[in-house]
Amino acid sequence: MIKVYTSSVIDGSADAVWAQVRDFNGMPQWHPLIADSRIENNLPSDKLGCVRNFHARDGGQFREQLLGLSDYDYQCTYSILESPMGVENYIATLKLTPVSDGNRTFAEWSAEFDCAPARERELADRIGQGVFQAGFDALKRQFGGRR
Repeated sequence: MIKVYTSSVIDGSADAVWAQVRDFNGMPQWHPLIADSRIENNLPSDKLGCVRNFHARDGGQFREQLLGLSDYDYQCTYSILESPMGVENYIATLKLTPVSDGNRTFAEWSAEFDCAPARERELADRIGQGVFQAGFDALKRQFGGRR
């Protein structure tokens, strides 16, 4: 099993950042790699078990299922059901923690998954830097930080 972990500090309160990322269907509004998204079967985007069906800007289609959502812990956990990446047993968590020094947010995004051994490094880098860090960089720009 491969483990990927990326963290960052965002110059915005955890409440404000959570308001932006909480919507399981809202990634096109803040993540630069996501072109569109819809929740299948017209379920609410915060209902556990709902499935988001989205396209990356490169055309790849993904289906992900919401496994956990906590407004108290500022945390969202989801799994990939279908993707062009070649991963299996993929579970990811996006978690925010308030930083009291300067009213900032410590953001963590982690994932565990299985893949072909020859693709481990490529996929770990692509997910950690290409997806997770790209999302954090976009949030930093949105909240007035660098990048």
